Amino acid sequence: MSAQTHILVVDDEPQIRRFLRTSLGAQGYRLSEAASGAEALARAQKDEPDLVILDLGLPDGDGFSVIERLREKSQVPIIVLSVRNDEKGKVHALDLGADDYVTKPFGMEELVARIRAAMRHRLQAQGEAPVFRSGDLAVDLVRRIVTVGDREVKLSAREYDLLRILVMHAGKVLTHGFLLREVWGPAHTEDVQYLRVYVRQLREKLEADPTIPRHILTETGVGYRLRAE
Repeated sequence: MSAQTHILVVDDEPQIRRFLRTSLGAQGYRLSEAASGAEALARAQKDEPDLVILDLGLPDGDGFSVIERLREKSQVPIIVLSVRNDEKGKVHALDLGADDYVTKPFGMEELVARIRAAMRHRLQAQGEAPVFRSGDLAVDLVRRIVTVGDREVKLSAREYDLLRILVMHAGKVLTHGFLLREVWGPAHTEDVQYLRVYVRQLREKLEADPTIPRHILTETGVGYRLRAE
């Protein structure tokens, strides 16, 4: 995948762009760069990258507006890379359409894993594979059959609806508000504790050890992510 993946890096710090150019380039990714929001939008339109790595602190405005503008015309995966670590900012970026959020300072292994997950989600959305597989978990979206290893798992209708949304966006961080809106409707976007109850029930049925989940991962204060392997 990496040999054909074109990444647009948007960051006003030359040292960050140089580090990513060297580190990601060594793994076969093709990079282009932008130092401002305006340059990012122009390059995205011209180059049509496969993925965007976006800093929120830009000289001509914040990255939130870049996310909004990109989402008006494209579903390109967006990974926010920012020194900001506030939960409100993360939720806002994700609700605007970002796929993931990595906080500076960051490890290259973590960033590459997030890149792969975002690209898997994009390919899955394009192909709409009827059977999702990750580790020992398999979800047949056509027949509505869920298995863990050789064992079929019986889910309630609401549990399946929640799992289906997670599967459809596997690898992407989904905020509490997004999950509540998609599964329970817009009147329930504040019922976070209700969501936690259903996530706990899913983990009890899908995880070998629900206290150390391997499939449904918590993004503290933000939401959940279904691991895409």
